[in-house]
Parts: sequence; C-alpha cells; structure tokens
Amino acid sequence: MKILNQDIKNGQFKPVYLLFGEEAFLKRSYKKRLIEAVAGEDSMNFHQFEGKGIDLKEIISLADTMPFFGDRRLILIEDSGLFKGSGAEPLVEYLPGMPDTTIILFVESEVDKRSRLYKKIRDLGYGAEMGRQDVSQLSAWAGGILAKEGKKITGRTMEFFLSKTGEDMENIRMELEKLIGYTMGREVITDEDVEAICTARVTNKIFEMVAAIVTRKTRKAMELYEDLLTLREPPMKILFLIARQFNQILQVKELMAQGMDRGSIASKLKLQPFVVGKVMPQARSFTRDQILSCVNLCVEAEEAVKTGRLGDRLAVELLITKQY
Repeated sequence: MKILNQDIKNGQFKPVYLLFGEEAFLKRSYKKRLIEAVAGEDSMNFHQFEGKGIDLKEIISLADTMPFFGDRRLILIEDSGLFKGSGAEPLVEYLPGMPDTTIILFVESEVDKRSRLYKKIRDLGYGAEMGRQDVSQLSAWAGGILAKEGKKITGRTMEFFLSKTGEDMENIRMELEKLIGYTMGREVITDEDVEAICTARVTNKIFEMVAAIVTRKTRKAMELYEDLLTLREPPMKILFLIARQFNQILQVKELMAQGMDRGSIASKLKLQPFVVGKVMPQARSFTRDQILSCVNLCVEAEEAVKTGRLGDRLAVELLITKQY
C-alpha cells in the first residue's frame, strides 16, 4: 500500500489499479482516495460499473475516448468477476495500448492470481491485496485515531479493546467513535470504559460457547447459542465459527508442544496475544485426538445438513450437547 500512498501524494498514476482482499474497510478507503485524487469533482470523466456481465466493448470504447475538458478519464469497475474464470481476454489484449489519459480502477472481492488479467495488471499497473491487519498494525492505527482526539490508552487496554471488537477495521472504527464519545472530558481510556461501551462481536460469543463446551457446561453453551439465534445469526455460520475455533485450539496446542510462549504463538498465527492467552487453557483441556474429534464432528454436522438428514438448527444443537 506504500505505492498507492506515493501515487496519491505525487499525483502520478499508473494506467490500471486493482484493490482486492478481505479487508473491506481498506478497500473502501483507498477506492475513495484514488477517486478523489484522480477525478476529484469531475463527474463527466468518471464512470462506474458494478457486477458480473459488464460489457467490455463499452469499457474499451470509454477508455478510448479522450477526457472531456479534463486531463484524465477514470473508469471504476467493482466485483466484476473478471478475475475468476474466462471472459476478460478482450480487456487483457486492450490494456497495453490504452491511452495514457485513461485510468481503470478495479475493486474486487475474489481474485485468482493465476488469471491473465491479474498478471497483466501486475505488469502494467499495481495490484494491492488488502488482507486482515495484524494486531500491531491494528493497535497502531486505532491508537493514532485516539491520539488525534487527545485520548491515551495503555497497550493492555488496547489489547482488551481489540479482543472485544475483533479484527474488522470498520467495526473497530465504529467502536472507537463510541469510546471517544463515552470518555468525553477525560484523557485516559480504561478497561472499564471498554467494558461499558464496546459491543462484543459474534466471535466473542463463539469463544465463550466453545469454552462452555470444553468445560461441559451444556446449559451455558445452549444459552449462548440461543443468544446468537436471537441476533439472527445463521446456524451454519455459527457452525463454521465453532469449527474454526476448534481448529485454532488445535494449532495453539501443537505450537505449545513445541515450547512456544504466548507471544510467539500470537506472532506465528497472527492472533492477538490476548486471544492466545484465552485459547491456551482450552488447548490444555483437550488431548490432540479429542480436538480432532471435535473438528470431525463439525464436519459431520455440516454434511448432515447438506444432505438433508438434519435441519441446520438441530445439527448445531446436537453438536453443542455432545459429550466430548
């Protein structure tokens, strides 16, 4: 992303850009910044296309057209599916000869790096993969936002805050706004402030549910499951998150067996140290075979739903109430 920042700062742009990856907040942020830097208020020379089935002939025709009373023409293409499967060949062949007055910006959810279009953009322009940020990056970013508002926070409290919010930057931003408003008139943000104002994400409830399953507190696990259903979380999503949590426990257990400490495990798995600290006791509670059994039960539950043998809600209930 350093290259993107330099291009925006210098006002010198490549013919084509691609923003992709899991972190939607970053994609939206850089999309907005590029549009403002390239097109500004010039709506006459800015064109947007979204979704599959885009007419590439129309795109090429626009790209060939000189900007109207302006220096550049910007074409934004979002979630086109052109980086998955076939269909992008006309554009692949066209890009090398595109007029230098045109800039194309792709913003995509799914990208196959083996595709010809991806490789062509890599050669002619710049592709920025915007994946989930690690804990240190999120801490620095969130700390910077708080500092601009005249707020201070300790590393431990920041860790606690991120354990509440999860790693989604959009959610972190919203929770920061709530926190800043709640602590109006005070400089230092405390653990009590975070506990009072920040909403625990679904993943936190999943963590508690797995903890209840591990300690055989079936009633507690079922209560948490009902809470998630009340929040209209789909049972299959809950099943996926339970399976992911058990996989995480397995990874932590294996790294603990190698003699790694909390910080090293967090760095290796790109998790918050606070999260690893909570997972480690769970990892100690199970043998490796027991964890694998839990993972297999999740797979079996998913298979039972897909084949119609069980309803999705019942499948998760049976998984939760299973005595491991």
